[in-house]
Amino acid sequence: MPYKSAFTTKRIAEDATISEKLFHLSMYVWVMLLSLICVIPFWLVVIGSFTAEGSLRSQGFSLFPQEISLNSYRFLLSGEQVFVSYKNTIIITVVGTFLSVLITSMMAYVMANRKIKYRGVLSFIVYFTMLFGPGLVGFYILVVNWLHLKDTLWAIILPGLFGPWNAFLMVSYFRTIPYEINEAATIDGASESYIFFRIYMPISKPVIATVGLFVSLRYWNEWFYAMLFVDKEELHPLQIMIRSLMSNIDVQRYVQGTDVNIVTNVPAMGVQLATVCVTIGPILLVYPYVQKYFVKGLTIGSIKG
Repeated sequence: MPYKSAFTTKRIAEDATISEKLFHLSMYVWVMLLSLICVIPFWLVVIGSFTAEGSLRSQGFSLFPQEISLNSYRFLLSGEQVFVSYKNTIIITVVGTFLSVLITSMMAYVMANRKIKYRGVLSFIVYFTMLFGPGLVGFYILVVNWLHLKDTLWAIILPGLFGPWNAFLMVSYFRTIPYEINEAATIDGASESYIFFRIYMPISKPVIATVGLFVSLRYWNEWFYAMLFVDKEELHPLQIMIRSLMSNIDVQRYVQGTDVNIVTNVPAMGVQLATVCVTIGPILLVYPYVQKYFVKGLTIGSIKG
């Protein structure tokens, strides 16, 4: 019996090992398939931007270019609109991300602080805004008629400064920090601003990086507020520039910022694809720098909260 028991245990362990290997292999294959599904459309856009306009129109998209051409990039970079839109988007993203992370983290600190008597009421007010948003007409009147932000970059930055979901994410993280740290600092005479900026913020890098990534992506891809409140082309961000290129027949006038007539064949489809490639590149470089904080910032609050 002992021999049969040991043999059976060994056999079960081998079967479990084989099943685990098969499971891991199936997961790897599934993830690879999902990755291909996500990568192939972007790859088609990149290849299409380097394909000659005639080949692109006659043969459509392909995994490899039939006829390589840089005319789309030459045309796109020959005008000033892409550089102006880049400048506007960078300003919106940098300023908006900094202010949004600062304001959201300060509000989250208040809602997570046990000293605040009405923190529950504040949390309910923030949560209420997640369920019921303002009407579009009233929102437009507020921004244009009351705040007088029409045709300014602040009309794109200010409405998105505070995000309720980001605030609750930071609240969950702040609650994982031992409250004894706050009490000890208070006993030592530290003010709330000192505790927040010198103690809580340095040890909250994971959630700050996570929220910062979410906010920067939203500001970089922002187009709705720009479409509502910005009419001047010199204030257009990148996403509005892409939208205008795809919907405006007069592509050459828009890109070059002049009223000249089209005297050459404009690579319309290639320019649209090249614009997508040019505008999406910088924001992709942000993720590797915050990747080490990303998963931790998302999970630690849910695990310990």
